[in-house]
Amino acid sequence: MRDEARPRPRRRWGAPPPGGVRAGDPAPYGWAPLVILFLVGLVDRVEAGLLSGLLPLIQAEWGIGDTLAGAIPTGSAIAAAAVAVPAGYLADRFSRTRVITVMVLLWAVATTGSGLAPGFAVFFLTRMALAAAEHVDNPATGSLLADYYPPVSRAKAFGWTRMSAHLGGIGTVLGAVLGQAFGWRAAFLLMAIPGLLTALICLRLREPARGLLDQVTAGGAAGDDSGARPTPPRLGRQVRDVLAVRTLVIVTVGLATLGMGVAGLFYWMPTLIGRTFALTPGQAGALGGLVTVLGVVTGTLAGAWLGRRAHITLKGGRVLVGGCGVVAGAVVMATALLAAPRALVPFTLLTAAAVILMSTATPNLTASLADVIGASSRGIAFALAQLVGGSAVAVGPLIVGIVSDRTGSLTTALLLMTLPVLAGGLLTLTARGPYERDAARVLASAREAPPTAEAGR
Repeated sequence: MRDEARPRPRRRWGAPPPGGVRAGDPAPYGWAPLVILFLVGLVDRVEAGLLSGLLPLIQAEWGIGDTLAGAIPTGSAIAAAAVAVPAGYLADRFSRTRVITVMVLLWAVATTGSGLAPGFAVFFLTRMALAAAEHVDNPATGSLLADYYPPVSRAKAFGWTRMSAHLGGIGTVLGAVLGQAFGWRAAFLLMAIPGLLTALICLRLREPARGLLDQVTAGGAAGDDSGARPTPPRLGRQVRDVLAVRTLVIVTVGLATLGMGVAGLFYWMPTLIGRTFALTPGQAGALGGLVTVLGVVTGTLAGAWLGRRAHITLKGGRVLVGGCGVVAGAVVMATALLAAPRALVPFTLLTAAAVILMSTATPNLTASLADVIGASSRGIAFALAQLVGGSAVAVGPLIVGIVSDRTGSLTTALLLMTLPVLAGGLLTLTARGPYERDAARVLASAREAPPTAEAGR
């Protein structure tokens, strides 16, 4: 009777089904891991978005110009690039769920430091520390998603999690509203609370088997989530092997190029709206944030839907959908900026359309990176993509600030940023042919070697 009354242990989120992982199941580990990893990215990006909404208040308190203000995300991006390779090393060799949990906890501590900073120099350093913590978990997240979800549903999985990376507009709205009501420091201090809660949730996420879904997809048979931890190649060999994948190189450079333009555009968007249309920081931040959020959600969902169908019916369909969306979005964004001095409504509608188009790349291009890299090296692959992308993103807001100060026109500076977005979209389109060959090679390798896992973690 005592055994019957004893409570059963709770099943951890991300546990495999009792009958094993089977081919054709779009979510063999359930959708809970996707929800949790989305939450991690969302909390991170909301906090990052606070800065854009609070920027006018921070500039006013410390009397800093546009160039120095534009250097804040530059410093953060440099810190993110510095930790990229170590983050990939950790993701391929240790429990990825534990890496994420620890980094989210450190992120919450750094957020608190932002709100307590006594001067701009300390504030700048806390933003760099925050960026380093948040980007250590990126390679682990990318690697986990590819092991939780098979190729058929990866665009959806990566779409939702990467969509969170573009939902900083929520933070922009919150920052504008909270900053206006309670001051900019209170906004950062409040944001530390959801960070701590998210870290607690991550403790219940189970580590999946590395490479099991690739083998099941390639062989069409059921697989057992058990075994020993895989031993990846030495770091130098890993890097050489990853850089030999043509699709990864092309898409990474394309994403970095367009990322530089997007970072410059949307970091300064609330400031442009406020200056051009004579709105208060709260009004400008709220409008800019809402346009970004609605556009990203719409574009990501549409991109995942289109990408899934194109992946089945067209050669390099995912790459085609993502690249075309970016190219079209760059053209529409340039049109919006040219219309900015005239009327708020046309500018808002055109900006929303540009965000929707550019966001179709989010699920497709990130999922394509997972498709062309083997399970044992996905962490380092996403880390290298982060390193290149972070270096490019670092200069986007700074370039805008410098050009704005020298020309006296923030609109001109932002119009300049549409050029790298356009170039990045065109570049990614050239990866269509290599993508098919590289993805087929990954599945062929999965047939030859049995998967291994961190069993029971």
